[in-house]
Amino acid sequence: MVGKSYLITGLVIIVFVTASFAKPRRLQKMPQGAWGAPHINLNVTATSADVEFDCAHGKINGPLTLDSRGRFNLSGSYTREHGGPIREDIKAIDQPVRYSGSITGAAMRLKITLVGSNEVIGTYVLERGGPGRVFKCR
Repeated sequence: MVGKSYLITGLVIIVFVTASFAKPRRLQKMPQGAWGAPHINLNVTATSADVEFDCAHGKINGPLTLDSRGRFNLSGSYTREHGGPIREDIKAIDQPVRYSGSITGAAMRLKITLVGSNEVIGTYVLERGGPGRVFKCR
């Protein structure tokens, strides 16, 4: 009986020591480069990302990190555009948005949501290195 308690105590100590030296999982960086899908182009750099839509553009603020499951939830901006001439007295309005989603292999699932109203601007499945097909408002 005494030997059994020493064995259990020893196992508990081993588990505790092993756990204390285990390194926490580090966040991964979002892969840099071009991502594309119909109606969207995303260009990821080391510190931010630029987004181009048919009739809008956006910016994702860094750092661009993924959790251990490849998910992200990042702040940024979204600016609507329109066709035709742009008047000098009308300023573009950057709206705060959340860019959320996940990356699995060469595929990115992306959802863009307006901050405050939680209106979903769009959802996309982008391909790394894939050509986006953006048709700018004219």
